[in-house]
Amino acid sequence: MGSNIVREKVKLLVALLALQFCFAGFHIVSRLALNIGVSKVVYPVYRNLIALILLTPFAYLLEKNQRPSLTLSLLVQFFLLALLGITANQGFYLLGLYYASPTFASAMQNSVPAITFILALTLRLEKVNMARRNGLAKVIGTIASVGGATIITLYKGPPLLHLQSHQTLGDHNSEEMQQNWRWGCIYLLGHCFSWAGWMVFQAPVVKKYPAKLSLTAFTCFFGLIQFLIIAAFVETDLRNWKIVSLQELFLILYSGIVSSAIVIFLQTWCIQKGGPVFVAAFQPLQTVLVALMAAIILGDQLYSGGVIGAILIVLGLYLVLWGKTSEKNITEPPSSLTKPLLLNEEEEIKVDDAASKDIP
Repeated sequence: MGSNIVREKVKLLVALLALQFCFAGFHIVSRLALNIGVSKVVYPVYRNLIALILLTPFAYLLEKNQRPSLTLSLLVQFFLLALLGITANQGFYLLGLYYASPTFASAMQNSVPAITFILALTLRLEKVNMARRNGLAKVIGTIASVGGATIITLYKGPPLLHLQSHQTLGDHNSEEMQQNWRWGCIYLLGHCFSWAGWMVFQAPVVKKYPAKLSLTAFTCFFGLIQFLIIAAFVETDLRNWKIVSLQELFLILYSGIVSSAIVIFLQTWCIQKGGPVFVAAFQPLQTVLVALMAAIILGDQLYSGGVIGAILIVLGLYLVLWGKTSEKNITEPPSSLTKPLLLNEEEEIKVDDAASKDIP
């Protein structure tokens, strides 16, 4: 019995590490795609098309008996979910990545739980009791996360690695680069806000339509339609739609297969085994992996302002997660969300907004 538990824990940790490597790889792959000239509209179209093709048969076969009847109201909600979670989310992400860097794109994403808390509090979906430690932790964590994101946006700071390629670039048009950097961070904040808004809005939709794979497939479908509408206005040159090299093909396939299909499977499995809070706690590892990969593969520079901001965001993330976990333990009996490992496969999984965290 003891050896089985150890094996399950090891499998969970390996899966979580693989998940973070997949996420980190997506940041690098997306930046490489932008560097070689892949269109910022064509890239998400191909990505969501591949994801839709891969998801649809699994959603159809595995959720035959779980899908409620479709209504016009549900279809409108799916469309709005796609607008937030696919179109705005991925659009802002690619714009931010183009002007900033993969490292700080990943660092900014750690602020999503805090932004989700702010939106839920504004909509009165979340309550906070400042007299309790968990309520205070959520508020302080939110302030730290927002403060960290603000520092990254407004203060770049001196470089830390002194990479030759970036020193040369840094001396030329530094004012223009600083302006682009700030726009990049603003776009990344838009990405985080749309992601957080998608999670808040998705929570009531999942209750009405609990077939999660089908819901994801519908979201991908409407997101694809929305990007195609945008492309009809901004990407009229057919040459930009052609895949002209094996490198471009690999980058697009990675974004669709690994960053969508494999990541959804791994994340769902990890959440079922360890709970969304435990999975979210590994998010900062992604930022470290991205920083290392970006420095080695892309020659990206690290700046002191970004490191200070990232540390604040990570501290804020853990405070918010601790506050939510502590509050849940007080108000509810222990559930699958707070257990470090599920041993009973038949136990019902209760999924909240953190469980629905999708890829950017």
